[in-house]
Amino acid sequence: MTEHTAERTAENTAPQTLQTPQSPEADSQDNRRQVLYWRLLARLFDHEEQGTLESASLAVVEDIGLPSALLDPQASVDSIVQRHPELAAEFDGLMAPDPEAADARDRAAEVRRAALVSKVLLNVFASGSGTVTAGQLARWQSDAGWLERALGCKPGELRGGRAGGGAAGPGVGPTGTGGRGTTPDLSRLIPAIGPELGTIEADLVKRMHLREVLADPRLAAQLTPSMSLIEQLLRDKNNLSGVALANAKDLIRRFVDEVAEVLRTQVEKATVGALDRSVPPKRVFRNLDLDRTIWKNLTNWSPEEERLYVDRLYYRHTVRKTTPQRLIVVVDQSGSMVDSMVNCTILASIFAGLPKVDVHLIAYDTQALDLTPWVHDPFETLLRTNLGGGTDGTVAMALAQPKIAEPRNTVVVWISDFYEWQTEPLFESMVAIHRSGAKFIPVGSVTSSGRGSVNPWFRERFKDLGTPVLSGHIRKLVNELKTFLA
Repeated sequence: MTEHTAERTAENTAPQTLQTPQSPEADSQDNRRQVLYWRLLARLFDHEEQGTLESASLAVVEDIGLPSALLDPQASVDSIVQRHPELAAEFDGLMAPDPEAADARDRAAEVRRAALVSKVLLNVFASGSGTVTAGQLARWQSDAGWLERALGCKPGELRGGRAGGGAAGPGVGPTGTGGRGTTPDLSRLIPAIGPELGTIEADLVKRMHLREVLADPRLAAQLTPSMSLIEQLLRDKNNLSGVALANAKDLIRRFVDEVAEVLRTQVEKATVGALDRSVPPKRVFRNLDLDRTIWKNLTNWSPEEERLYVDRLYYRHTVRKTTPQRLIVVVDQSGSMVDSMVNCTILASIFAGLPKVDVHLIAYDTQALDLTPWVHDPFETLLRTNLGGGTDGTVAMALAQPKIAEPRNTVVVWISDFYEWQTEPLFESMVAIHRSGAKFIPVGSVTSSGRGSVNPWFRERFKDLGTPVLSGHIRKLVNELKTFLA
């Protein structure tokens, strides 16, 4: 919305709202509510203050008995509640769905609610630009907590991605989502609001001196682990010490544990190996195949006695083939592949915990690092990575090739965007691995979203080789590996 549009709207609505006593009460209240929401939209999409909207909104707020601090961008919700404790109860559940309460509210109550909703939304989503101080981050986190409370969640619940919710509903507008005289019900947008809060918080952290936050245990404890935050911590870990380093490690471990829990579930759900029928089934009651036993003994049925005589029991096979396998994971740790580095490090540690699977992990940019000794501990592995720099896969290939002792018993997973300095030599060595009998799996993206860019030159040649680049959700890689390792 442009400045001129906002001013014209305010000029058209404000006089009717504030200076036309002969207007019907209902229309007057609706106009007041619209003034507040037009101000909300104007401030969200244009950082320049709209004078007419500001003065009209101030008149509305003061007329309904609310503090003018609600319109002060620098005033946190905490500070307002401290001065006016009676407002705390109004902020709680402010935007949570409550049909009975909505029916009971009159238009005057909706105007009051609109003023409070606008304050919470502006404090959280109009985060500004430029350098952020530790105090500003703490204030935003507090305001985000009030937004979560207003949506009926606990502070931190949405940013941690644990809140449920249905499909996203309509957007917020000056006239609401439920018709004339109602305030938008943002509870339907919870699935979208949670990730957005995490993105805003990550941007604020990026714009401030992260070391200052990490040095303060109280502020560090309020940070929500996210991929963008972990990336910054991994990049800056060599410059941290003392309390700041301890807090950084705690955040990394929390994030690793959360992702590991999700990936471990995906590994467990993936297809397992074929039954090994060369091993006799264990003759215990829980393995008894009742259907097969009845079918095989039907010839012993006695019609006169109406009784089935069983002369042989049949049991289910439960032992599965577990051929030892070697899994070599090569991960590009350049700046464009940070999320893949984190996900694959954790995934490698999970597969390393499976019986008879020998996992090796190599990370590279312009240099290669063999992380195999720490592959069982993704936390320690990530602390030894060095994110950023260029990309030269030939140095990683020099470490990977000697590890292929039995090609037909080996799978090589190569995760990269394949924007390489030495394209031809690297591709020729990959072709050699494929022709040796080892299974070569090129992977372009193993992010949670599945988005990623792959060098078209490599993509076409892998396709011609019969080993197309695997991309998409990390579940695809999990299923591919489980099929081979089973």
